Amino acid sequence: MWSSMTSSPGLASEAAALLAACRDAGVTLATAESCTGGLIAATLTEIAGSSDVVDRGFVTYSNEAKMELLGVPSGLIAAHGAVSEEVARAMAEGALQHARADIAVSVTGIAGPGGATPTKPVGLVHLACARRGRPTLHERHVLPGDRQAIRAQTVRLAFALVRRQL
Repeated sequence: MWSSMTSSPGLASEAAALLAACRDAGVTLATAESCTGGLIAATLTEIAGSSDVVDRGFVTYSNEAKMELLGVPSGLIAAHGAVSEEVARAMAEGALQHARADIAVSVTGIAGPGGATPTKPVGLVHLACARRGRPTLHERHVLPGDRQAIRAQTVRLAFALVRRQL
């Protein structure tokens, strides 16, 4: 299932286009992923030559990983939950602080089928994109479909958010 998502012609061409845009802008990229579990980085690094753009990826599935690897404050998670705008922003900004990249994109969400609450449904994702010297961008989406569809759509949204930050 995973390899079929990363080898999707649509995602591969979007990844190649994003890598080219980053090269043209002279920027490098880091990822901080929760619900996608590294799929953004995997999709980018499936493209030969991506190492000149992709600096590193953080898979921070647990709250502890978000705190330890990205410096997300425990109080922020306690106050807003791991799936929130505040945590997505802190993840992107933390990835930028812990990487040698110019841009960091983050995602936290509920891919399902479980994990939903009355205020946080399956398909809820928060994405953020931080760039040195610029305001951090944020998007909130509630995506349709099953786990695989939600994760694939999230990769596409992450690519689009990075392009906006370029």
